[in-house]
Amino acid sequence: SMNTNLITTHAPEYDKAFWNAMKGNTASAETLRSGKTSMGTIKFPSYTASEFSEALAKESLFRKIGTVLYNQGDHKFWARDCDDIALFVPEGSAIPIYDGMEDFTPYDIYSHKLAAVIRMDEDFVFSPGYNLEKHMTAHLTKAFSHAEEKAFITGNGITEPIGILAENGGGEIGATASALTYDDVVALYFSVKPEYRKNGKWLMNDETAFALRKVKDADGNYIWNHSNDTILGKEVMISEFMPNAAAGASPVAFGDFSYYTIVDRDHTSVKALREKFAINSQIGYLGIEFLDGKLVRPEAIKVLKIA
Repeated sequence: SMNTNLITTHAPEYDKAFWNAMKGNTASAETLRSGKTSMGTIKFPSYTASEFSEALAKESLFRKIGTVLYNQGDHKFWARDCDDIALFVPEGSAIPIYDGMEDFTPYDIYSHKLAAVIRMDEDFVFSPGYNLEKHMTAHLTKAFSHAEEKAFITGNGITEPIGILAENGGGEIGATASALTYDDVVALYFSVKPEYRKNGKWLMNDETAFALRKVKDADGNYIWNHSNDTILGKEVMISEFMPNAAAGASPVAFGDFSYYTIVDRDHTSVKALREKFAINSQIGYLGIEFLDGKLVRPEAIKVLKIA
């Protein structure tokens, strides 16, 4: 009879069976039962899962600048939505508590499914010295960080996280302009409250950055500091998913991105797709992660909208 104790994703047997399954050997399906998902994918072994999370944290723009939570069960998280107050309290006095829970806003968390497909050459995957784990995680990290960045910027909140450019739940409009001028960029900067300017960063695409590098004020001063690539002393981040400066678009965002919260809902799982790419002598791998993302304080990031 089969041993009914499930082998966990921490177990060395699980690790071995997982990488065998990734090479197309399904003999040890029972060993992987604890990691099987309803989609037919298999959860990463624990060691690989933490390596993957670390790699994603380094690669993903928003994971570097946002706040990342892991939440598997509860479908809400509480975010403090008021200005934090620090007080001097006389020795021995009671510490006053302000309105307690009213300072916290509950946010619903959804599980949005993010899928990435990578392809690898069979010759490599089956050659004895090839480190499949290292290469697969590297490929998946790139694919996922790309997909996440797009969702965290342009996501609609329905089938994907709420991006910072979303009409509802994204950043607020800080300035409206007909073109990218010095004054309009400065207006966007000052539309953000000082507390969010302190750790503020700019976000735009390459084309916008290139245009802003040439913008000057009336006295001929550049808005862009060419010695350290900052605008008004604040770092400029580049993402291809920010739109160009066209009518109706918001090409520049500025503010404190730590108020963008990313919630990881479950560990990444993978499935080998052998038949699909066999004609090219490749194996495909489908990776899936569940996550959500939202700007918990919409006034923390403002956008410049082109009229």
